[in-house]
Amino acid sequence: MPVRMSTPLPPTPPPPPLPRISAPPRRPSPTREQERPAGTSYLTPRARRELLVLGAALLCGVLVMPLLVWVVGNRVLGPYTHGQNTHAGPLALLADFLLGLLHGSAVFWAMALGPLVLLLLVRALLAALRAVPAESRED
Repeated sequence: MPVRMSTPLPPTPPPPPLPRISAPPRRPSPTREQERPAGTSYLTPRARRELLVLGAALLCGVLVMPLLVWVVGNRVLGPYTHGQNTHAGPLALLADFLLGLLHGSAVFWAMALGPLVLLLLVRALLAALRAVPAESRED
């Protein structure tokens, strides 16, 4: 059983009051251009358009390019053989292509990124032509 203290502890003064926390500075209310409804994107229309164009080029490289290779190869070289299947279709080539991408083969990635790189090169060339003054182009 605990033993009682013979003399009580001396009274202690209360702790000093905590400093007052000031409210954060108020930001000015947003203008209509800055207000965005819930669920809208924070991308500008130009950035959204660029992402769509670059995504379409990448999708073209991953899905359309292998099918074009199959069409041209089937006409020029003959039917595509896949293992024991001597007349495999375009989906067999597409499956092999996607498997090559997953394995990280540089050749497959070069073909998949080809349309994207071509698009960027054309844009760089057009930007370089626009940067040259008109007087020097006429010479």
